[in-house]
Amino acid sequence: MTKKEARVILDKLREAHPNAKGELVAANPFELLIATMLSAQTTDKQVNRVTPALFAAYPTAAALAKAPLETVETYIRSIGFFHTKARNVIRTAGILAEQYDGCVPKDIKTLMTLPGVGRKTANVVASNAFGIPAIAVDTHVFRVSNRIGLSHSSDVAQCEKDLQQILDRSDWSQAHHLLIFQGRYVCKARRPECENCNVRDHCRFYGGTTCESQ
Repeated sequence: MTKKEARVILDKLREAHPNAKGELVAANPFELLIATMLSAQTTDKQVNRVTPALFAAYPTAAALAKAPLETVETYIRSIGFFHTKARNVIRTAGILAEQYDGCVPKDIKTLMTLPGVGRKTANVVASNAFGIPAIAVDTHVFRVSNRIGLSHSSDVAQCEKDLQQILDRSDWSQAHHLLIFQGRYVCKARRPECENCNVRDHCRFYGGTTCESQ
Protein backbone atom coordinates (compact mmCIF):
# COMPACT_ATOMS: atom_id res chain seq x y z
CA MET A 1 0.00 0.00 0.00
CA THR A 2 1.19 3.51 -0.81
CA LYS A 3 1.08 6.53 1.46
CA LYS A 4 -1.39 8.11 -0.95
CA GLU A 5 -3.81 5.20 -0.59
CA ALA A 6 -3.35 5.26 3.19
CA ARG A 7 -4.37 8.94 3.21
CA VAL A 8 -7.47 8.09 1.17
CA ILE A 9 -8.40 5.35 3.65
CA LEU A 10 -7.89 7.71 6.57
CA ASP A 11 -10.10 10.34 4.93
CA LYS A 12 -12.85 7.75 4.45
CA LEU A 13 -12.56 6.63 8.06
CA ARG A 14 -12.93 10.26 9.11
CA GLU A 15 -16.18 10.38 7.13
CA ALA A 16 -17.39 7.16 8.74
CA HIS A 17 -16.41 8.12 12.29
CA PRO A 18 -16.47 11.93 12.63
CA ASN A 19 -16.70 11.70 16.41
CA ALA A 20 -13.91 9.17 16.93
CA LYS A 21 -12.10 9.86 20.19
CA GLY A 22 -10.97 8.14 23.35
CA GLU A 23 -13.92 6.78 25.31
CA LEU A 24 -12.28 6.50 28.72
CA VAL A 25 -13.58 9.22 31.04
CA ALA A 26 -10.73 11.11 32.70
CA ALA A 27 -10.40 14.64 34.02
CA ASN A 28 -6.61 14.87 33.95
CA PRO A 29 -3.46 12.93 32.96
CA PHE A 30 -3.36 11.05 36.26
CA GLU A 31 -6.91 9.76 35.85
CA LEU A 32 -6.25 8.88 32.21
CA LEU A 33 -3.14 6.90 33.14
CA ILE A 34 -4.96 4.91 35.82
CA ALA A 35 -8.04 4.36 33.64
CA THR A 36 -5.90 3.16 30.74
CA MET A 37 -4.02 0.76 33.01
CA LEU A 38 -7.35 -0.63 34.20
CA SER A 39 -8.68 -0.98 30.65
CA ALA A 40 -6.33 -3.79 29.61
CA GLN A 41 -8.47 -6.74 28.46
CA THR A 42 -11.56 -4.92 29.73
CA THR A 43 -13.99 -2.64 27.92
CA ASP A 44 -13.80 1.12 28.32
CA LYS A 45 -17.45 1.10 29.38
CA GLN A 46 -16.70 -1.19 32.29
CA VAL A 47 -13.74 0.91 33.36
CA ASN A 48 -15.90 4.03 33.22
CA ARG A 49 -18.31 2.36 35.63
CA VAL A 50 -15.70 1.85 38.34
CA THR A 51 -13.39 4.85 38.06
CA PRO A 52 -15.72 7.63 39.30
CA ALA A 53 -15.88 6.14 42.78
CA LEU A 54 -12.18 5.23 42.73
CA PHE A 55 -11.12 8.74 41.74
CA ALA A 56 -13.51 10.33 44.21
CA ALA A 57 -11.87 8.34 47.01
CA TYR A 58 -8.30 8.78 45.73
CA PRO A 59 -8.10 11.89 43.51
CA THR A 60 -4.32 12.21 43.49
CA ALA A 61 -1.28 10.01 43.13
CA ALA A 62 -0.35 10.64 46.76
CA ALA A 63 -3.78 9.55 47.94
CA LEU A 64 -3.89 6.41 45.79
CA ALA A 65 -0.37 5.46 46.84
CA LYS A 66 -1.56 5.20 50.45
CA ALA A 67 -4.74 3.29 49.64
CA PRO A 68 -5.13 -0.21 51.13
CA LEU A 69 -4.83 -2.88 48.45
CA GLU A 70 -8.05 -4.58 49.56
CA THR A 71 -9.98 -1.33 49.28
CA VAL A 72 -8.76 -0.60 45.76
CA GLU A 73 -9.63 -4.16 44.79
CA THR A 74 -13.14 -3.60 46.06
CA TYR A 75 -13.56 -0.57 43.81
CA ILE A 76 -12.36 -2.36 40.67
CA ARG A 77 -13.48 -5.92 41.42
CA SER A 78 -15.84 -6.05 38.42
CA ILE A 79 -13.04 -5.66 35.86
CA GLY A 80 -10.66 -8.34 34.67
CA PHE A 81 -7.38 -9.05 36.48
CA PHE A 82 -8.36 -6.69 39.29
CA HIS A 83 -5.83 -8.18 41.76
CA THR A 84 -2.84 -7.39 39.55
CA LYS A 85 -4.25 -4.08 38.38
CA ALA A 86 -4.87 -2.90 41.94
CA ARG A 87 -1.27 -3.62 42.89
CA ASN A 88 0.06 -1.88 39.81
CA VAL A 89 -1.97 1.31 40.14
CA ILE A 90 -0.97 1.67 43.79
CA ARG A 91 2.72 1.11 42.97
CA THR A 92 2.56 3.48 40.02
CA ALA A 93 0.84 6.12 42.13
CA GLY A 94 3.60 5.77 44.70
CA ILE A 95 6.31 6.35 42.09
CA LEU A 96 4.46 9.37 40.71
CA ALA A 97 4.12 10.84 44.19
CA GLU A 98 7.72 10.18 45.21
CA GLN A 99 9.63 10.82 41.99
CA TYR A 100 7.47 13.13 39.87
CA ASP A 101 5.70 15.38 42.41
CA GLY A 102 2.46 13.58 41.67
CA CYS A 103 2.58 14.45 37.97
CA VAL A 104 2.45 12.03 35.05
CA PRO A 105 5.61 12.09 32.90
CA LYS A 106 5.09 12.94 29.24
CA ASP A 107 7.90 10.83 27.81
CA ILE A 108 6.78 7.45 26.44
CA LYS A 109 9.91 5.61 27.55
CA THR A 110 9.60 7.03 31.05
CA LEU A 111 5.93 6.06 31.22
CA MET A 112 6.89 2.51 30.30
CA THR A 113 9.05 2.22 33.42
CA LEU A 114 5.94 2.48 35.61
CA PRO A 115 4.47 -0.80 36.94
CA GLY A 116 1.75 -2.11 34.66
CA VAL A 117 2.41 0.41 31.90
CA GLY A 118 3.27 -1.13 28.55
CA ARG A 119 3.85 0.60 25.25
CA LYS A 120 0.15 0.73 24.35
CA THR A 121 -0.78 2.45 27.60
CA ALA A 122 2.17 4.83 27.33
CA ASN A 123 1.17 5.79 23.79
CA VAL A 124 -2.44 6.40 24.81
CA VAL A 125 -1.42 8.68 27.67
CA ALA A 126 1.22 10.57 25.69
CA SER A 127 -1.19 11.12 22.82
CA ASN A 128 -4.42 11.90 24.63
CA ALA A 129 -3.09 13.68 27.71
CA PHE A 130 -0.20 15.60 26.17
CA GLY A 131 -0.88 15.80 22.43
CA ILE A 132 2.26 13.87 21.50
CA PRO A 133 1.87 12.03 18.16
CA ALA A 134 1.61 8.32 18.90
CA ILE A 135 -0.22 5.22 17.67
CA ALA A 136 -1.32 2.84 20.40
CA VAL A 137 -1.89 -0.59 18.88
CA ASP A 138 -4.66 -2.40 20.71
CA THR A 139 -6.61 -5.40 19.47
CA HIS A 140 -8.86 -3.27 17.22
CA VAL A 141 -6.03 -1.27 15.66
CA PHE A 142 -4.02 -4.44 15.08
CA ARG A 143 -6.93 -6.33 13.50
CA VAL A 144 -8.15 -3.53 11.24
CA SER A 145 -4.66 -2.50 10.14
CA ASN A 146 -3.88 -6.02 8.98
CA ARG A 147 -7.23 -6.59 7.34
CA ILE A 148 -7.09 -3.37 5.35
CA GLY A 149 -3.43 -3.75 4.51
CA LEU A 150 -1.93 -0.82 6.43
CA SER A 151 0.24 -3.46 8.09
CA HIS A 152 1.24 -7.01 7.23
CA SER A 153 2.62 -8.06 10.57
CA SER A 154 1.72 -10.65 13.18
CA ASP A 155 3.66 -8.63 15.75
CA VAL A 156 2.11 -5.68 17.57
CA ALA A 157 5.37 -3.73 17.79
CA GLN A 158 6.00 -4.14 14.06
CA CYS A 159 2.41 -3.14 13.32
CA GLU A 160 3.03 0.14 15.15
CA LYS A 161 6.16 0.72 13.05
CA ASP A 162 4.25 -0.08 9.85
CA LEU A 163 1.59 2.48 10.72
CA GLN A 164 4.19 5.10 11.62
CA GLN A 165 5.85 4.61 8.26
CA ILE A 166 2.75 4.71 6.08
CA LEU A 167 0.83 7.46 7.91
CA ASP A 168 1.83 11.08 8.32
CA ARG A 169 3.06 11.84 11.83
CA SER A 170 0.37 14.51 12.21
CA ASP A 171 -2.28 11.80 11.68
CA TRP A 172 -0.95 9.22 14.14
CA SER A 173 -3.10 10.11 17.14
CA GLN A 174 -6.33 10.47 15.18
CA ALA A 175 -5.62 7.30 13.21
CA HIS A 176 -5.49 5.40 16.50
CA HIS A 177 -9.04 6.50 17.36
CA LEU A 178 -10.37 5.98 13.83
CA LEU A 179 -9.04 2.43 13.63
CA ILE A 180 -10.46 1.64 17.07
CA PHE A 181 -13.91 2.89 16.07
CA GLN A 182 -13.71 0.97 12.81
CA GLY A 183 -12.82 -2.22 14.67
CA ARG A 184 -15.32 -1.70 17.45
CA TYR A 185 -18.35 -0.82 15.35
CA VAL A 186 -17.74 -2.10 11.79
CA CYS A 187 -14.73 -4.36 11.30
CA LYS A 188 -15.61 -6.62 14.21
CA ALA A 189 -13.50 -9.60 15.16
CA ARG A 190 -15.91 -12.44 14.43
CA ARG A 191 -18.51 -10.89 12.16
CA PRO A 192 -17.10 -7.90 10.28
CA GLU A 193 -19.86 -5.79 8.74
CA CYS A 194 -18.26 -5.45 5.32
CA GLU A 195 -21.52 -4.22 3.80
CA ASN A 196 -21.34 -1.15 6.07
CA CYS A 197 -17.64 -0.49 5.50
CA ASN A 198 -16.74 2.53 3.38
CA VAL A 199 -13.13 1.35 2.91
CA ARG A 200 -13.99 -2.14 1.73
CA ASP A 201 -12.79 -1.38 -1.81
CA HIS A 202 -9.33 -0.83 -0.35
CA CYS A 203 -9.46 -3.82 1.98
CA ARG A 204 -7.27 -6.77 1.06
CA PHE A 205 -9.65 -9.16 2.85
CA TYR A 206 -12.87 -7.94 1.24
CA GLY A 207 -14.40 -9.95 -1.56
CA GLY A 208 -14.33 -13.56 -0.50
CA THR A 209 -11.21 -13.84 1.65
CA THR A 210 -12.13 -14.68 5.20
CA CYS A 211 -10.87 -12.51 8.02
CA GLU A 212 -12.15 -14.67 10.82
CA SER A 213 -8.61 -15.56 11.89
CA GLN A 214 -7.38 -11.97 12.18
